[in-house]
Amino acid sequence: MLFALAGAILLILYGIIPTLQPANFGRVYAAYGGIFIALSILWGWQVDKIAPDRFDVIGGVIALVGVVIIMYWPR
Repeated sequence: MLFALAGAILLILYGIIPTLQPANFGRVYAAYGGIFIALSILWGWQVDKIAPDRFDVIGGVIALVGVVIIMYWPR
């Protein structure tokens, strides 16, 4: 029960603390999502031994291109 409570508190903090950052949180969070997608594919490949198919790779590349556009496109 103690681990569940500690886990719940950490998840709440994980959701709240990024909103307190001085950067534009929407952009940072969207970029984080793209990185999370790519790393999830790599995790599945290396840890779970599930090789990504071409559509996984295409989707991961699209997500990373989105990250670059969100973070570095001139405004």
